[in-house]
Amino acid sequence: MRISTVVAAALLLSAAGLASSPACADDGLAGHYQIRLRGLAVIPDASATVTVSGTNIGGTTSVTNSFIPEVDGTYFITDHIGVELIAGTTKHSVHHSIAGNVGSVWLLPPTLTAQYHFDPTGPFRPYVGAGINYTFFYSAHSATFAPISFSNNVGFALQAGADVPVGDGPYFLNFDVKKLFLSTTMKAAGGVVHASANLDPWIIGAGVGIRF
Repeated sequence: MRISTVVAAALLLSAAGLASSPACADDGLAGHYQIRLRGLAVIPDASATVTVSGTNIGGTTSVTNSFIPEVDGTYFITDHIGVELIAGTTKHSVHHSIAGNVGSVWLLPPTLTAQYHFDPTGPFRPYVGAGINYTFFYSAHSATFAPISFSNNVGFALQAGADVPVGDGPYFLNFDVKKLFLSTTMKAAGGVVHASANLDPWIIGAGVGIRF
């Protein structure tokens, strides 16, 4: 995520703080929002089938972890049901035990989840969620197998987390874990190298937020 995006997120949090008050908890949460700024660890649980000229070469595939800033927002449809949208971008490198260093690629995976908040006004506010993801793969690069490309794809997400209020105001801490079920197809070296890959990353985050 670019620095300008992080700055914009901080400004949004500040502006929201000026417009918000603790009264929203007393009035009910339906129609209210939350904005969070989190740090994420993106940890792929990767596997792939790699073929060269149509022949499966075997071996194992690994994808590097990534650590990024992320901005997300939640809208409360009812006092207990909300929808969350996250935005962030992450870069990963791919290695194969036989083919060696395959290349690198950037991912933009906007994810929308529907959440159930068990105790949204309590001192500890756990929630669970499930939803859909669409991942864009861009700026793929390979020093060995160029040209290289990865197909965009739809995935699914499961989520669990908790918000912990800070004092009596609108601010809170957040801890969140997501599991994405995501696959892609890679083509490289003019289509000679082909791979069907499952990335299935864990996304583990912590940060701060504001409710308004």
